Amino acid sequence: MPPRLIVLACACLLPFAAAAAQVSLLTAASIRTSDPQRPTATALAWDDQGRILAVGDARQLSRRYPQARRVEAGQATVVPGLIDAHGHVMYLGYALMRADLTRARSKDEVLARLREYATTLPANAWVLGGGWDQNDWPGGEFPSAADLDAAFPARPVWLERVDGHAGWANSAALRLVAQASSRPLAGDWQPEGGRIVRDGDAPTGVFIDGAMKLVEAVLPVPDDAYREQALQRALAAMARDGLTGVHDMGTSREDLALMRRFADSGRLSARIDAYADGDRDALADLCRDGGYQHPGGRLKMQGVKLFMDGALGSRGAALLEDYSDDHGNRGLLVTEPVRYGELVAQAQSCGLQVATHAIGDRGNRIVLDTYQRVLGDRAGSDHRWRIEHAQIVAPADIPRFAPLGIIASMQPTHATSDMPWAEQRLGRERLAGAYAWRRFIDSGARLALGSDFPVESPDPRLGLHAAVTRQDRDDQPPGGWLPDQRLTAAEALRGFTADAAFAGRDETRVGRLAPGLRADFVILDRDPLAVEPSQLDELKVLSTWVDGKAVYDGAASD
Repeated sequence: MPPRLIVLACACLLPFAAAAAQVSLLTAASIRTSDPQRPTATALAWDDQGRILAVGDARQLSRRYPQARRVEAGQATVVPGLIDAHGHVMYLGYALMRADLTRARSKDEVLARLREYATTLPANAWVLGGGWDQNDWPGGEFPSAADLDAAFPARPVWLERVDGHAGWANSAALRLVAQASSRPLAGDWQPEGGRIVRDGDAPTGVFIDGAMKLVEAVLPVPDDAYREQALQRALAAMARDGLTGVHDMGTSREDLALMRRFADSGRLSARIDAYADGDRDALADLCRDGGYQHPGGRLKMQGVKLFMDGALGSRGAALLEDYSDDHGNRGLLVTEPVRYGELVAQAQSCGLQVATHAIGDRGNRIVLDTYQRVLGDRAGSDHRWRIEHAQIVAPADIPRFAPLGIIASMQPTHATSDMPWAEQRLGRERLAGAYAWRRFIDSGARLALGSDFPVESPDPRLGLHAAVTRQDRDDQPPGGWLPDQRLTAAEALRGFTADAAFAGRDETRVGRLAPGLRADFVILDRDPLAVEPSQLDELKVLSTWVDGKAVYDGAASD
């Protein structure tokens, strides 16, 4: 049954009513705390500041707090607030406001969705979309501008690939880019850290990684109202999916300011651990002023997100050997290694946590080598530096994470999205270090789990399902893909709760349900540690709570 909020009317008649009214007491069939000191309970009490007072037996806590405001969750299960250790909040908001091309099975389906979306836009507006994946189409080849031109001969179109590491433009957009560019798009030159895909020397309309900046430079700049709406939509989607926190990977100075305005006005319904967007203004601010933390406790920036390579799907992940399906190509280094080392050293000197995107085995090795060199004898300190994705790692490099104190920040649904074509890119042998969650845990490394939304859905239930089954939502392949790398349900839940909190230096505030921590929790219709693994993606979020207050109520939304 949905949780019911009951305020005892008699509390106002008692001498200690004022104190009693400050306590709320939740009872449920099961509370999974992610706290090894007390892993299960049936009741949770918190004060009006959102701080947990007690976790324990429902009858005992009912006697201790007889006048508490009651939240009765019945047969539901309560878990700590779910934390996505790698997401992109503003990009999620923007994705919810543009054409959604995810799971489109052909270019024709892409065009049909774009035509429908374009009817909602002003006549001369850019047609923006995202989520396409050529691996889902017949033939699996990159598209071209010509594929878009018949439907959109005059208005510019720009469509980001599902991983955000490639984009697809039509000819109208190419003309605008050519007018603004200091160099012609044709030829054999390539921008730093990227690639213009060409047919001969003519651009096809696909831009990879650093080359995308050529198109982004001519895109219309979102105004304040648009950006505010994007943040509102992203926060609502997160609450609906049971997310109480996110590590926002690549936050600009402007986006931090927007989030701060939301926090000031009480509209920030999730905790955001923001990581500065590389070598830009936000990093300069951190090095000048030190880490930022909002007094309300829901927003901070104390780290920086850097990039090493591209993505596997667009063949931009940096590999030690050639791509199995593209001989001569070993991917892209988005940041030149010497410059990357300088940025890591700068971040260390500024007292910042470093998080680096690395997907390919060459990209991961460069990051590990750089971390080891810069950390030196501080490798054993509590620095909590991270590698984001750690997606394809040479098996010999996996045991390096734990001794260096490096957190592997990984996204379970990447494996189930990539499994139809990953072996084509890598060959069978390199899969030994691909999406290797079990090998990381067995090596002693810490895993923090997330989704990389909007590359994947922000719904952590899908992440739990993928982590435990190594299957898609149709239960394919039978037995799971590379099933020896599965996690247990408890490990997966910890990756989205206690271990994600640790990765953000938040373990003394969130990630567990224990006295003294914040009352961030999710009420689910069933117990994620008791259901069949195949049902983890079917759990229903009944309500989502931050600081002891509901930020999403499923009953009110039905």
